[in-house]
Amino acid sequence: MHVMLAVDVTTIIPIGAGDIAIAAALLLVHGGLSLALGLGVGRQVLVAAARMVIQLLAVGFVLVALFERMSPWLTGVTALVMILFAGREVSARQDRRLAGPWAYALGTGAMLFAAFAVTLLALTTAVRPQPWYDARYAIPLLGMVLGNTLNGISLGLHALTVGLVRERSSVEALLCLGATRWEATRPVVVDALRTGLMPIVNAMAATGLVALPGMITGQILAGAEPLMAVRYQMLIMFLIAGGTALGATAAVFGGVLRLTDGRHRLRLDRLTPSRAASPR
Repeated sequence: MHVMLAVDVTTIIPIGAGDIAIAAALLLVHGGLSLALGLGVGRQVLVAAARMVIQLLAVGFVLVALFERMSPWLTGVTALVMILFAGREVSARQDRRLAGPWAYALGTGAMLFAAFAVTLLALTTAVRPQPWYDARYAIPLLGMVLGNTLNGISLGLHALTVGLVRERSSVEALLCLGATRWEATRPVVVDALRTGLMPIVNAMAATGLVALPGMITGQILAGAEPLMAVRYQMLIMFLIAGGTALGATAAVFGGVLRLTDGRHRLRLDRLTPSRAASPR
């Protein structure tokens, strides 16, 4: 038995531009705090808000076209573009990136592997839309998985690179004593994976009693039965947890392979200098 989404679209309350403007006025709180405390984030908030509006409007028009055409190729291209942009975000969040194309390739590859695997699993087992590549299901599922998997991968890679730099002496000492690169880097790898997985662990622990995530809230507002919305939220949380685990593991282990070599040497020369220490 599979989960089916049941929403009565007639119960959706329309929201106009004026309603959105009222909500956007809350950004004045950010501006006021920035001016009063000298935070210097007022301009960043405005740019981020403008970027969000433009991106969401663009996504809305793209989704309308996807829903009308029902093409596996258009769905696939859209999914690939989403993954490529997510890979760029992973690279941008690193303090010390892998040098060369690896900075982008590793995060994107881990994202592609994890997000594709769990989204395909959901589409072919639990959700099972007809056809299975229906963009109305595939793109939202992929988007939710990507957003959270991105955080796990970026945090895991950041913890790995920072940890290897910090523990360089102990890692190289273990290598000199005959340890393999996996044995020498194990404490750093464990810490990196723990860091990458902690956000989704906290999210699952808080979901329900502390927070009602967007998936369940949106469906309830759209008229879905609460228990059906809860089922969908559980499905999404499990998919996100699996995607984050797969993505963070692939990224961290791939990072170890890149930052060591076949002769079991630590290769921190394959990292770029810290951006925080770079002269301005």
